[in-house]
Amino acid sequence: MKYLEALTEEQQRRVVQARQRVIESIGKNMDLYGITLSIGHLYGNMYFNNAPVTLDEMSATMGMSKTSMSTGMRTLMDLKMINKVWGKGSRKDLYEVVPDWHQNFIDYFSIRWRKAVETNSSALNKSLKEIREIRAEYAGNEMLLMLLDEDESKIHDALNYYKWLLRLIDSFESGKIFDLIPMEEDGAR
Repeated sequence: MKYLEALTEEQQRRVVQARQRVIESIGKNMDLYGITLSIGHLYGNMYFNNAPVTLDEMSATMGMSKTSMSTGMRTLMDLKMINKVWGKGSRKDLYEVVPDWHQNFIDYFSIRWRKAVETNSSALNKSLKEIREIRAEYAGNEMLLMLLDEDESKIHDALNYYKWLLRLIDSFESGKIFDLIPMEEDGAR
């Protein structure tokens, strides 16, 4: 912000306009992945802030209540997109953005996908157990057994998918994904 204040009004307006376009884009992008537009805008605003901020500062900047701001900050912290930091002489919590978009992507999807794998694998395994119970109870019913064989095969296919997804998550978290799909070099400047 200190650089922005040193600019002329026209320069400030143009920089703010360019930043606002990016902030809006970040919000829309995060909204596609199930994070509210306002939390996306919060991250976008923090992304352009060159220093840690308090809830009060971000609340004033965005015109949101302190309660909404606290919820947004907590969500971004849970997603590992911001960190709480210590500030000399400050009694209030300070937050700063984690500017590594690759790591943000990895953290966000790893957290979400691991939760989905856990929930869905549990449901699939419970269904497999029920199928085995039905199979034992009605061992002489060939039609039912054929249906159960088909269902069990489909469930095993789904479980294999979740095993693959865990390997994909592991490749993200270990950084091996970048061996397959390297990060872009910074040649845009």
